Amino acid sequence: MSDVHNIAVIGAGTMGAGIAQVAALSFFDVVLFDSDTAALDKGKARIIEGMQKGAVKLQMSGADVAIAQARLTTNDKLADAVKDRDLVIEAVPEDLALKRRLFTEIAKAAPETSVLATNTSSLSVAAIAEAVADPSRVIGMHFFNPPFIMKLLEIVRAPQTSDATYERARKVGERMGREMIVVRDSPGFATSRLGVVLALEAMRILEAGVASAEDIDKAMEHGYKHQMGPLRTTDLVGLDVRLAIAQHLHTTLGGDQYRPPQILERLVKEGKLGKKSGQGFFRWEK
Repeated sequence: MSDVHNIAVIGAGTMGAGIAQVAALSFFDVVLFDSDTAALDKGKARIIEGMQKGAVKLQMSGADVAIAQARLTTNDKLADAVKDRDLVIEAVPEDLALKRRLFTEIAKAAPETSVLATNTSSLSVAAIAEAVADPSRVIGMHFFNPPFIMKLLEIVRAPQTSDATYERARKVGERMGREMIVVRDSPGFATSRLGVVLALEAMRILEAGVASAEDIDKAMEHGYKHQMGPLRTTDLVGLDVRLAIAQHLHTTLGGDQYRPPQILERLVKEGKLGKKSGQGFFRWEK
């Protein structure tokens, strides 16, 4: 199989837009898809703003940024978005039924040689691949929020994933400048299992009144050299996303370490989802 030259990103939310931005800046031709045209416009605006802000850090000229923006197009028709793509990266909410429906549609419309990747952070890649006639071309490519800053890429190999599919995904990660780890398909993989346990314990400490959210995060940032504390990270990821992952891991793996704390369930019920809603464990300015 040939190398990847063009990419479709499915879902124009925070992660999808971030992945599309990184791909365009890495000299891939990119189509960003979302059936919600308002979300698509918002996602594209977020990408352009991110490119402009990141240009200084990357020492890019205005002309380079303009070229990167020209490599990005949007489409609200799934079949049109994927019809000529070498790689399709799905970045929709953590809902197995939704992802399976999408992969069935994508596999019918995309070239038979294209790699089909999911950005899931906890769901079974093998279960998603079951929706595709040829599951050997399905792989997990788990990016981290925000993709422009967070360099890690967790590549998840399902039992069905072929060596050729893995190699093509690895080369894409390399071209994007990612730090890559390769894991076996298992609930939560490596990163979500570790990250969720730390985040949930931080919530229990806060819930018990042991320390403030600010001091809990400072403990990990300054005592353990974490780039960002677990509660602020949860705000960026989204409390609803954290809750869904915790519920999934608690169901599939068991163990009290994955049981969602009451404070997390309460905040999600109140609509306090983190940065995207303006408040989670911290207040965020719009």
